[in-house]
Amino acid sequence: MSIQPSPRWSNILIVIVVAALSACQTDAPSVTPAPSSSSSSPSSPSSRSSSSSTSSHANFDFYLLDLSWSPDYCATSGNDDPQQCSIGKKLGFVLHGLWPQYNQGYPQNCSTQKLPDSVKAKFRGLYPNDSLYTHEWEKHGTCTGLSPEEYLTLTRQLKESVNIPFAYRAPEQPFRTTTAQLKKDFIAANSTFSDAGLAVNCSGSGRFLQELQICFSVDGKPITCSREVQNDATKTCQAADFLVQNVK
Repeated sequence: MSIQPSPRWSNILIVIVVAALSACQTDAPSVTPAPSSSSSSPSSPSSRSSSSSTSSHANFDFYLLDLSWSPDYCATSGNDDPQQCSIGKKLGFVLHGLWPQYNQGYPQNCSTQKLPDSVKAKFRGLYPNDSLYTHEWEKHGTCTGLSPEEYLTLTRQLKESVNIPFAYRAPEQPFRTTTAQLKKDFIAANSTFSDAGLAVNCSGSGRFLQELQICFSVDGKPITCSREVQNDATKTCQAADFLVQNVK
């Protein structure tokens, strides 16, 4: 005698089978792909961009090459600096330093890394006195992202790229000039320079030439100086003209 399943159990089996089939057809949960290792991080403002070879603290906008007029410095500080200011040195424009700059302000003293004597010895005569080597490296060079030797190499390269006009090389007699004329003279001797890429600073309430500042891009090309650099220079040279003191 055959046994027929009851309708009640048949219905239960149908429900179980249908539920199982529905579960198999359900879409698998979506998975959000992990970010690719090559995806870019948020970019920093262009005014803080730097090459991949520089460290994070080396973000800056441009370099400022500062050439000091030695007779002006020696007129006020010569007694304390015989190495630069002894009679017979006859120094005109000398290197004060190469400074990384922001469009507003500048970084300084970015690390405690020291300038090795062995590196300093490779660049004899770059600065007019020995104290500037350490001072300039510690205050400005440590903020460039360069090693001490790389920093001094770039400093020398940019300094030597500037052609000093004849009148400013070693004048035996003082003479008067203007900011506009000095810039014109330097542009005539350096075809890649522009008026806005030079900043002339005066001392003595605008009476004497103090220094010339030249702006370079991070990769060492002449560029326009920031408005801050230009404005600061203009404030120092407000007289109609100024005296370029003679060498001694």
